[in-house]
This record gives sequence, C-alpha cells and structure tokens, in this order.
Amino acid sequence: ELSKCSKSPSFPRNRLKASREVEPVDLPNCHLVRGVESGSEDIDILPSGLAFLSVGLKVPGIQCFAPEKPGGILLLDLNQDKPRALELRVSRGFDLTSFNPHGISTFIDEDGAVYLFVANHPEFKSTVEIFRFEEEDNSLLHLKTVRHELLPSVNDVVAVGPEHFYATNSHYFSDLFLKYLEVYLNLRWTNVIYYSPEGVRVVADGFDSANGITMSPDEKYVYVADSFAHEIHVMEKHANRSLTQVKVLHLDTVVDNLSIDPSTGDLWVGCHPNCLKLIIYDASNPPASEVLRIQNVLSEAPAVTTVYANNGSVLQGSTVASVYGGQLLIGTLFHRALQCQL
Repeated sequence: ELSKCSKSPSFPRNRLKASREVEPVDLPNCHLVRGVESGSEDIDILPSGLAFLSVGLKVPGIQCFAPEKPGGILLLDLNQDKPRALELRVSRGFDLTSFNPHGISTFIDEDGAVYLFVANHPEFKSTVEIFRFEEEDNSLLHLKTVRHELLPSVNDVVAVGPEHFYATNSHYFSDLFLKYLEVYLNLRWTNVIYYSPEGVRVVADGFDSANGITMSPDEKYVYVADSFAHEIHVMEKHANRSLTQVKVLHLDTVVDNLSIDPSTGDLWVGCHPNCLKLIIYDASNPPASEVLRIQNVLSEAPAVTTVYANNGSVLQGSTVASVYGGQLLIGTLFHRALQCQL
C-alpha cells in the first residue's frame, strides 16, 4: 500500500531509505511457518499463545504471490512445536471473496470472549470488521462492518472495547490517484481516529503516513508508527479517549506494524530497511526484513536493538514482529512468516 511506498521515480529517496542495505542479524533456531505462503501482514497473539495472522493482503502495484486467492485469517498455536498455521472458518453471510485483511487487533471481554478487529479493503475500499473468535470450532463469527467517512484508508487498529477501537488512516484520500499525489506532495494529512458506537472523531493528526498502532500494557499510552517519517509517536491516552503527544522516537528505517510484549512493555517493530525494493520487486534482489526491539520506551533514553535483519534471502518485506514465551514471530507484506527462538 502507498502507506509504505510510492511508485513515483522522483519520490524523495530518503523517505524510502532507497539506498540502504541491512547488516545481517541472525537468531538461532528460526524456521519458516508452515501454511503461510502469501504474506502475514499483521499478527496478534492472545495470552494463551494462540496467534492470529492476517494473510493475503492485495495492494495495487505491490508484489502478490497468490493474486486469485482471497485473504484470510490464520491461527497458529505457539504452544506446539513447529506448529502449522490453519485458516479460520468465517460465519455465513460475510463476503469472503473480497476479504482483503490488513491490520488486526484482539480484545478480550470480562467474560473471556475474544473479539478480533480487522482492517479490510474489499475492492480496495476501507472497512473495519469485528468478529468473535469461537475457539471450540476454530471459527470467526462476523458481528459488524464499520464504514465511515473518517476511515478513508484504514491501515491498522487497536481494540479497546467490544465495539471500540483506535485506527490509523495511512492516507487522507480513498481515490488511488489522489493517494499517490498526497504521498508525493508529503501533505502530512494522515491521522488516528477513535471509533465507538456513540461517535467517531479524529484524535491525532499531522502524520506523514500513519501506519501501525498499539497500546501499552497498562493502557495509558498509545504508540503510532509514522512510516515515511521513520518515527514512532508516543501518545498519552485520556479518560475521554483523546490522545496527546508525549514524545517522538526517531529511527533509521521505514517502520510498519507495532507490537507490545505484555510482560515487559517492550515495543517490537516490523520494518522495511529499503522500501523501494517493495515497490520495484526483483526476485534476485528482494526487499529485506528488519525487526527492532525498543526497551524503556517511556524513559529519557529508550534502548533500540536490531534483533533480526535479513537481506531477503530468508524473509522478504517484514511488516510485524510479535513475541510470546521466548518466541519471536515475524510477518511480511506478501512473503512468508518466520518463527524464531529468542
């Protein structure tokens, strides 16, 4: 999606990190996840170790290894040894043929019910789908489709209630040509919205390309990735759900999705070291992968570590990194998924 790159040849190369090459950083005991062949753009892991993967995202102008196959949600049980990802069935009445899932987020209700929120692009439009996870038969019950003029180009969501969420718009416009134009002109019109059944409003704006979004374990802070600006914004969350900026972390890479380690509060970031390679795909020189871990995010001096980096020979175009029980799960825009021991 254009939230990550633009095809314009005169698009500023520094925003794409177009000349950057990664120094490899390997982890022991990594293997590609069975059952993931056409991307795993976002990942959300339940406290039980069940991981949801958003797969098969199709984006105009971006490489796709399964163009005819609709997207889906896969389930991976990280308590198993080298588990296989299995596609979840979706309840009747939901249009699976146009399912094009992007960012995802889970919410666990007081009664233990698990809700899955999915940014969806049916026919390249924008909706947020709300499902309830039925664990006993590995299925998703579709509850609601959210469409709104303040959701023109939804990229990612973080759920804060059974029908309540924050979402990023990675573009101001929904029209494809105007999307190219706004990225090229660097309008910084992208934003974060808050949705509840009672109302929808913009709670933060002025981003170059708002992308991944997540929340601190104590739910006091919201973190927003601004891809082309190479930044992560730390926002304080208030009782009325409004957000105010606390600080900005500046990084040397195109940041995509964000995940939180619930036990430490560390931020895990899927990154594109060189975004140009995502757009102009060359199988002999594929897009690289990079995972950052940010410790002590709220302190004066957060510690940023490159935990994994690969030139694309193993994993192409990383978008997300999530952790559970000493394991790291890395997802990609259109390639495979990688499971590693930390």
